[in-house]
Amino acid sequence: MTPGGTAESVTLAVRVKPGSSRTRVGGSYAGPLGDALVVAVTARPVDGAATVATLVAVAEALGIRPRQIRLGSGHTSRDKLLIVDEPPPDFTVRVEKLRSS
Repeated sequence: MTPGGTAESVTLAVRVKPGSSRTRVGGSYAGPLGDALVVAVTARPVDGAATVATLVAVAEALGIRPRQIRLGSGHTSRDKLLIVDEPPPDFTVRVEKLRSS
């Protein structure tokens, strides 16, 4: 995770694995955007379906509302930056727990 933006938002690097057999959020990937959270989704990378599935899966895994998370960059890439608005106080702990699983 890279703190960025205002105090009300942070950025989170993710590595998406579309077309997986099941949706899963966990693990770490040393990618071009830094230490990224791995997100496997069943949706295929067609018409943004995998991106939408990624946003929903990450919100659920972090225990935040889906409307709090949006795509910052990486519309057509497996490496994406997500923006989390109004993250909970223990956001960093939640992300690290997912990265280590």
